[in-house]
Amino acid sequence: MQNLNLPKYSLKLKYDGSKSYIFDPIRKKYLIHTPEEWVRQNFIQYLVQEKKYPVSLIAVEMGIDVLATKKRCDIVLFNSSGKPDIIVECKAPSVKISQDTFDQVARYNLTLNTNYLIVTNGMQHFVCVMDHEKKCYHFLKEIPLYTK
Repeated sequence: MQNLNLPKYSLKLKYDGSKSYIFDPIRKKYLIHTPEEWVRQNFIQYLVQEKKYPVSLIAVEMGIDVLATKKRCDIVLFNSSGKPDIIVECKAPSVKISQDTFDQVARYNLTLNTNYLIVTNGMQHFVCVMDHEKKCYHFLKEIPLYTK
């Protein structure tokens, strides 16, 4: 798979004929190894190993209702009180990050009301802190470390 703008991690891969699978340690199962899944699994490792987020506070492909429509958040990080704190939207490396991507994750936040939004395609990573009062977000230079 493509090299990403992240540290290199040892991810579990397996092959069945022509199909390739990647292990998701959060959901504890192998998934079809797509470019987006490659980004998601590497980014999970980045959050756990570099930013120190506990595995127990991470949800992957979490279902939510947004304006009466069922959606799935790629990654949701919870705080130590169990409240959603960060939404991460992952795209394949070939997908350009656009305003539409930010609008997508901002819509998810209508339901979850998190403090941070992260968008990544594995090559570029953007993090925003929410200003709930003004209903907007501001970009940060880096993803915050986990704090209790």
